[in-house]
Amino acid sequence: MDLVLWRHADAADGEPDLQRALTAKGIRQAQAMAGWLNQRLPDETRILVSPARRAQQTAEALERSFRTLNELTPNADAMSILLAAGWPDASGTVLLIGHQPYLGHAAMLLLTGTERDFAIKKGGVVWISNRVRQERSQNILRAVISAELL
Repeated sequence: MDLVLWRHADAADGEPDLQRALTAKGIRQAQAMAGWLNQRLPDETRILVSPARRAQQTAEALERSFRTLNELTPNADAMSILLAAGWPDASGTVLLIGHQPYLGHAAMLLLTGTERDFAIKKGGVVWISNRVRQERSQNILRAVISAELL
């Protein structure tokens, strides 16, 4: 299984939190990362998105169909998002578009075995694969990239 964690792009401040929209910078970040991802993601990638407007707008930059999951709201936690993705037993690639701190917590949990802080820049991606070698499960870091580097 491949798991791609994409933090929503830059959003305006304000309330209510779930209605915050992307800024012009955020739209550029989302479009740049969507271009990078579309060159690499399999066509059958399952895309799961937070109901927050900023995450929805980030997902729309991919121009692919996606599913909105309430489990990915800003107050979610690492374990619940990993369960929603089906980690590590789902087949294929799953792209989660959501929020800090849970995306960073999930990345650290998968890479180190401990849930701890790890900052993913707005619009940034962490891509982790799981495989079984010699009857042992291994998590492999495939990519970490911010939108500014594209």
